[in-house]
Amino acid sequence: MNIKTDLILKERFKNDSIISVATVDETGKPWVRIVDAIYIDGAFYTISNSATNKMKHINQNPVVGICGEWFSGHGKAESLGYICLEENKDLADKLRTAFASWYNNGHTDENDVNTIILKITVTDGIVYKDGKRFEF
Repeated sequence: MNIKTDLILKERFKNDSIISVATVDETGKPWVRIVDAIYIDGAFYTISNSATNKMKHINQNPVVGICGEWFSGHGKAESLGYICLEENKDLADKLRTAFASWYNNGHTDENDVNTIILKITVTDGIVYKDGKRFEF
């Protein structure tokens, strides 16, 4: 990724953003779901549960498709582990702030050790801004 595309993604997805994440199951069947995410320094971050099909698919194949507002691409997904781990403290605080409008509505259970931070490092993609296409 170059500086220009990174700046566009930062500008567009720095706050709570809706993106789609596509995985592939063990039979090769694709699955797509919408998640809330924020973009920080080359990666999207979201909250998930390690017991979901999404995470089962990612454990089998970490390559995912991602798309959002005038952006589509691929990434490498990985669990950063339980959200309340000490090493996740600063990032978890950023996510709680970004997702404050819905975070405590019952969807996220920080008492469940399966509640994890999912990181998707962007590997390639296409983003549009001001009528221009930027491929990286």
